[in-house]
Amino acid sequence: MATYLITYDLNQPGQNYNDLFEAIKKIGIWWHCLDSTWIVKSSLTAVQVRDSLTPAIDNNDSLLVAVLSGVGAWTGFDDDCSSWLKNNL
Repeated sequence: MATYLITYDLNQPGQNYNDLFEAIKKIGIWWHCLDSTWIVKSSLTAVQVRDSLTPAIDNNDSLLVAVLSGVGAWTGFDDDCSSWLKNNL
């Protein structure tokens, strides 16, 4: 399984995030402790993740899916968010 950073800008005014959030949650084990940023563990490839999320965004939106290396540093998160990162990066 790979761990992916998923980040996006939804540019359409009044954008509905629910479809995108539900699509991300279906990909795998997820973390969502920052606005517009998710970390997801999945058996899918980065291209497959992107392709599965594309129907949930508009043509003028931006989406980035990147593989994480497993090394990270952070601050300012509650215990649940920090624990998830420790256990899944």
